[in-house]
Amino acid sequence: MKQLAGAMLALGLLAHAHAADKIAVDIALRGATVIDVAAGKAVKGKTVLLKGDSIVAVVDDAQLHSYAPKRTIRLPGKYLMPGLWDTHVHFGGGPELIDENKQLLPLYLAHGITTVRDCSGDLPDTVLAWRQQINAGQLEGPTIFTSGAKLEGIKPLWKGTIEVGTPQEVTRALDGLQAQQVDFVKITENTLKPELYLEALRQARERGMRTSGHIPVQLTLEQMADAGLGTIEHQSYLLRATTPREQELTAKVAAGAMTGKEAMQASVQSYDEPTARKAFSYLAARGTAIVPTLWGSRVTAYLDREDHTHDTALQYIGKGLRATYDWRVQRAAKDGPEAIVQRHAQFEQSAKLLPLLQQQGVSIIAGTDAGFLNSFDYPGQALHDEIGLYVQYGLTPQQALQSAVINGPRFLGKLDRYGSVAAGKAADLLVLDANPLQDIGATRQIRLVVSRGHVYDRAALDRMLAELRAWVAKQETAPGKS
Repeated sequence: MKQLAGAMLALGLLAHAHAADKIAVDIALRGATVIDVAAGKAVKGKTVLLKGDSIVAVVDDAQLHSYAPKRTIRLPGKYLMPGLWDTHVHFGGGPELIDENKQLLPLYLAHGITTVRDCSGDLPDTVLAWRQQINAGQLEGPTIFTSGAKLEGIKPLWKGTIEVGTPQEVTRALDGLQAQQVDFVKITENTLKPELYLEALRQARERGMRTSGHIPVQLTLEQMADAGLGTIEHQSYLLRATTPREQELTAKVAAGAMTGKEAMQASVQSYDEPTARKAFSYLAARGTAIVPTLWGSRVTAYLDREDHTHDTALQYIGKGLRATYDWRVQRAAKDGPEAIVQRHAQFEQSAKLLPLLQQQGVSIIAGTDAGFLNSFDYPGQALHDEIGLYVQYGLTPQQALQSAVINGPRFLGKLDRYGSVAAGKAADLLVLDANPLQDIGATRQIRLVVSRGHVYDRAALDRMLAELRAWVAKQETAPGKS
């Protein structure tokens, strides 16, 4: 008996020693097929192990004996991929709408978007504070990368800008943005002199700051690429480079002999594919990427045909933010038949550029323009609409996924942390009911979201949405609130 007891004790000590040798992890995600977005492959038989806000290992099931997870989540028949990025969003509408904007943060998570790139609104300091709070785990929401306040000319249309009228003011503006540790610089062309736009690009490049912007009608895309512009926001700008008349039209606008709208119409009418391909190859060679924001453009283009006033997504948008939609709706309503035809033509011609851009090597980065002002362009949902359009207009599901998973981190120099399901990457993950490599619509079939290592199952996501609906509904009846 003593011998038997001794043997059992020895076995117990051995088992304890083996358990102590195991690597402690927080969560094991088992049974899901892992989507390799870069390679376009669906990989079976892997378990993804998380600790804190990071992936510590992706192992074959046979290697699991080396790990001791606190929690195992079994996901048979599901598909696991990196969380989605929306790289063109806006928070704004004035200080009175800060709370409404803040409610959008969980809305992004509920739609599988674990990272957003804020391209500046009129609440830049608020967004910078949210960025810090989310990074510190004090606020629930997607990881935020932001430009802070954008650079503009004197007396611009847009609020929340840094107005610059001299090279010295450009320098001071960039000094301030660097002090805030912004993730990139946003530049728009509403009243900014073309020469100051180029000056801002030059100074930003000297400082190693990434840049993003709209394109002044007085400059060609080649000039912008040569000056080092990192991303062109809104694909319609590319139409200027798809005509042999680009330099002529640009010169006429610069001389005041033609409006930007007239130049755009002439560009569409004189479209030439070889010219477009040559221009896009030039952009690719200079490293200038495109953020298409097609969905927002499509909504505006087709307001004459599609009534969005009963969209179910409106139940998640506060009444103050909904009111900001009126600006574009009312402006579109003033268009006559000819302007409406032009609106449609411009959108369709712009959208058809997608496969050419892909073939010529331009990095396509998914972004939606969602937020305030942009009518019925709903935070969260819009990213799925956006990449759905990419496939509709000629990209493969894999290429559409790459635009929303890989190309955004690449622009920001963050591929060491994002873009794949691999050891050392962020524990920002999306679990789907279907294979998105086969059908891009599968990204809407969300079973589970992991953000910074925190797991939201379907029940938790549904609660988030229900709480937001209730918040919006309560706000509707609150007197004097907006």
